[in-house]
Amino acid sequence: MDYQAILNDIADEIRPFLKEGKVADYIPALAEVDPEQFGMALTLFDGTQFSVGDAETLFSIQSISKVFTFTLALNFYGTDMYKRIGREPSGNPFNSLVQLEYEHGIPRNPFINAGAINVTDALLSHYGDDGNTLHEVLTFIRSIADEPSIDYNETVAASEMDHGFRNLALANLMKSFNNLDNDVQEVVETYFKHCAVEMDTKMLSRAMLYLANHGVDPITGTVHITPQQAKRINAVMLTCGHYDASGDFAFHVGLPGKSGVGGGIVAVIPKLMGLAVWSPGLNAQGNSLVGTKALELFTTKTGLSVF
Repeated sequence: MDYQAILNDIADEIRPFLKEGKVADYIPALAEVDPEQFGMALTLFDGTQFSVGDAETLFSIQSISKVFTFTLALNFYGTDMYKRIGREPSGNPFNSLVQLEYEHGIPRNPFINAGAINVTDALLSHYGDDGNTLHEVLTFIRSIADEPSIDYNETVAASEMDHGFRNLALANLMKSFNNLDNDVQEVVETYFKHCAVEMDTKMLSRAMLYLANHGVDPITGTVHITPQQAKRINAVMLTCGHYDASGDFAFHVGLPGKSGVGGGIVAVIPKLMGLAVWSPGLNAQGNSLVGTKALELFTTKTGLSVF
């Protein structure tokens, strides 16, 4: 299959839609990003990469980092994680307080904000504070992306903390239900820092290979998680990876994936490749408008989906 030609065609076809999305202006540091950018990359199991557009432009991965922190937490806690968080779609916005109140401080899944904050809390309990947790998260991301330069953007993290009232409210609500073990401020600060990690689509598509290969990096042979855990993460990505538009994404794209309000989306084609796309303009649910269209075009043109 001529992946480069397919990516080139997609880049041409999505161009008219680049003006339609809206950047995440509720995070001031992200409000300045030019919305008319687009990059897409895929990485095959032998390390071969194909890309188009702004594929090497760094951007804030935001909620894509939740896949990586959930991976680490599952590795240490296994099924005990499901005592703290659920694994069902929320059907509500990613920062809903109402559902968390009704469900007694148990977040519906690890990919909504409350769930990811809870996962960060679990990692803090395991690794300890004083920056250890963030260091271990970054070490893991650098390993799976095979890119030692990856770091987080301090300005973006600080900007999110300055305007993170709702996320602090989510953490405090979980704390009130005894479902958060560490200091609220520290948990939320660590959460914002891993959301502020910067990567490009080439790095991200490489980073997803372990999930496309039953938990094993097909290039290095490193075993990151068990096949069972990889299966679970992919399942939750398929059903919960795009917040209250997860069903829509599964319907149109048909791949396990995870979005972030920085405009990135990662996706997995089992036993074949990792995919990543970036375009900062978002749709109403907070997912990349053009990125979603690009992935739908990719699965349509290649016939590659899990269905």
